[in-house]
Amino acid sequence: MLGVGKKFPSFNLKAVVSNDPKTGIIQYSSDELKGKWAVVFFYPKDFTFVCPTEIKAFGDLNKDFNDRETQVLTASTDNEFVHLAWRSQKEELKNLPFPMLSDLKRELSTTLGILDEAEGVAQRATFVVDPEGIIRHVSVNDLSVGRNPKEILRVLDALQTDELCPCNWQPGEKTLG
Repeated sequence: MLGVGKKFPSFNLKAVVSNDPKTGIIQYSSDELKGKWAVVFFYPKDFTFVCPTEIKAFGDLNKDFNDRETQVLTASTDNEFVHLAWRSQKEELKNLPFPMLSDLKRELSTTLGILDEAEGVAQRATFVVDPEGIIRHVSVNDLSVGRNPKEILRVLDALQTDELCPCNWQPGEKTLG
């Protein structure tokens, strides 16, 4: 698995950005992340049970990520039409404020080292990437356990201080630097 300090791979994937079948599917490339912080989180499959709870939770925090000049992206190995159908049918995903990437060929998840070989899907992995495209945080949960987007936001805050942050540090608290 690509870890902290490694370059996040370049990609050019289909993405769903709205519920409109005519305009909601676009090409989205890593070039759009240049000079920005990014949180890229992968989930196993559309039309499942744990995944929409996470996607909604990240969506609920999207303004907070935007306030930190951070682009949130989500991705799975489902195709863009499945993303569109799920987003259109699942109430909590209808107004999702960030792109849903389709890693149908499994190239990005394979390059990142997060393709679950037994299931053939992306693992539940989260990457925080700095404006230079360097991975600064990575975490992977078991397929059955959802992650905590508030913790990802806290880690982003800590990374953006560019200081030493102690255990359980929260924004506004003293750093060690």
